[in-house]
This record gives sequence, C-alpha cells and structure tokens, in this order.
Amino acid sequence: MQFLENFTPELTISSPGRINFIGEHTDYNMGYVLPTAIGNKITFKFQKNAHESHCNIYSLGYDGFSIDLNTIAVSDTEWQNYVLGVLNEIAKLSDKLKGFDCTIESNLPLGSGLSSSAAMECGLAYGLNELFDLGLSKLTIVALSQRAEHSYVGTQCGIMDQFASVMSKEGNVILLDCQSLEYQYIPIDIHPYKIIMLNTKVAHSLATSEYNTRKQECEEGVEILKKKNPVVGSLRDVDKEMLDASKNEMPPKIYKRCSFIIDENQRVLDMVKAFKQKELETVGSLLYKAHHGISQLYEVSCAESDFLVDFAKTQAAVLGARQTGGGFGGCTLNIVHEEHAEEFIQKASDAYRKAFDIDLEAFEVQPSGGTSKQ
Repeated sequence: MQFLENFTPELTISSPGRINFIGEHTDYNMGYVLPTAIGNKITFKFQKNAHESHCNIYSLGYDGFSIDLNTIAVSDTEWQNYVLGVLNEIAKLSDKLKGFDCTIESNLPLGSGLSSSAAMECGLAYGLNELFDLGLSKLTIVALSQRAEHSYVGTQCGIMDQFASVMSKEGNVILLDCQSLEYQYIPIDIHPYKIIMLNTKVAHSLATSEYNTRKQECEEGVEILKKKNPVVGSLRDVDKEMLDASKNEMPPKIYKRCSFIIDENQRVLDMVKAFKQKELETVGSLLYKAHHGISQLYEVSCAESDFLVDFAKTQAAVLGARQTGGGFGGCTLNIVHEEHAEEFIQKASDAYRKAFDIDLEAFEVQPSGGTSKQ
C-alpha cells in the first residue's frame, strides 16, 4: 500500500492473546472465568494522516485495505470485520476519530484458541483511544470490543477474552465474575512446573454456527428452569439440585450442556483455592475434569485435542491438561514439570505425527500484562 512508503508511526501498541486456565463457555452464561494474557501478541503501529475520514490498514500476512469512516460497512473479508466493528463502535461514542494509518503484525497463531480476535479488537481500540485522546476507559474499550465482535463478526461471545486482553496483570490470573464484572487478581506460582501449550493445528472459527448454537442451547435450558424457578436469569443462578429437579423436562442434550456449565463454575472457584494454597495436584486434576466435560458434556472438543489430553495422562511429568479456547481445535494447556518439558514436547509431537500426520506446535506461556503502549 502506498502509505507504507512514508509511514512514520507515532504510536506502538502491544495487545496480547490469552489463555483461560478454567471456566470455558461460562462467560456468556454469566459465570466465573480464570484467564490471563500471555506473551504472544499483536503489535499495532499508528500515525495520523492528513485526511478527515480516510484510513489505511495493513496487516502483515493479510495485505491491506482502505476505508472511509463515513461509510463503514460489514466486509466479505472476515478479518477486516474485526477492524470495521471496532471503528463502528468507536464512532457511536466519539466524534474525535479522524483519518489514520495502521500496520498490524501478529505472533499469535490464528485459530489456536488464544483469542487473536480479542487482541485485534482491543489493540486497535486502545491505540485509537491513545492516538486521538478519545477519553475511553479500559472497561469501555473491553465492552466496545465485545460489541464489535457481536455486530460485525457475528460471534455472540462473552466478555472474557476482551477483558483478559486489556486488564491482565503480569504473574496473575484474573478471577472474573462475568455477571457483575467484579474481578480480583490471583497470584500464580506453579514452580517447578511450566505451562506448555500444544497447538493441534486444527483451526477453529468462533464465528461458526456451533459456538452460537451452544449459547442458544444454554438459553433453552434457562427457559425450562424458569418454569420451576422464576428468579433464574442465567445458568449462573442454577445449582445441581435445581437442574436435576427439571431434568425430566429437558432434552438430554440440553441437560448435558447445563450440567457442564454448573460444574465448570464450581471448578473455577476450586482452582482459585488451589492456586492460593499451591495445591498443584488439585490444579492438574481440575484440568482433566474440565476436559472431560468439554469433550463429553459440552461436546466442543475434537479427536486431536482428546488425543493430546489422553496422551498427557500417560506422562508422569504432567499434572493436568485440557483443551482451551472456544473449542473444535486450537490448543491444549498442559502443566508440565520443568525438568521434563522438552521430553514431553518431543514425545507428544512424535505420537501426534504418527496418529494424525500433523506437526505439532509447542510453546511455553506465562501470565503477562494486558494491552499497553510500547
């Protein structure tokens, strides 16, 4: 793109991906989650240009496109909608946005369940807030980024990914109550273990119908539960006793979905306790229990993820593992003893290649800070 010839950025922003230790699919059910940002990130560079409304966006790996702020509309090119959605939401909140140029470079594996989408949305919003002094708070950036994904991408996501991308603190996970948005930082010390991510290379798309279908199935369960419990507003308000009392009125599939969410909320709280008391065996056990629910009750796993978690169970150096992210592929999260991490990665890679003829991607992550100016 022509603007690159004279591009002299005024501002550089880093926006991280995230892992969620536990609490999968609980966010849009108003439950608890336990995420943190990681070191893998998207880097944005910005400059104002001389135009009132003309903007140029260039992404290494995706090429670029130009837009007019006065005629923002949904694009047929999916990745552009993350940008367009954010611009559309900012326009509703401020009239200060003017023409700008932006380059985007990512070291987040796409489709890996590390929330590159939220990193894209939040990094762009954060940068434009800084560049044009829009006066938006961090929580406003979180909320508008979530709305952008709803309206322009079509994924009815909860707020966890955007919250973790912006609000994370190095060395901590965030216990987030998705109903009240109250949160607290939980220091995490798992020494002598490491967090090893294994990327199945099975790309998932959260904009697929299956993600939104799970949300609809949970809502169907809530409507059935309301008949006996009118105060229920979401699965957050439901315990196992209430669910079992309505089991006969529910299709088996809906019961399984609801059961998983109720159990998963409790696992988040149990995980927080385990971190605080450094009960690492409990941390590992909770991960395995969570994956069983993800695979058998919520049915958002895949053969490749199940294979890697089952393989982890055969390795004494691994405390626990589960698929992380929205599902249907992406990464598994593994808690592995530091002395055996390389050996585990090699064994897992060999086994995975033999089973699926796919080269596994492995990397260590650590709890990191949120979106920031460099």
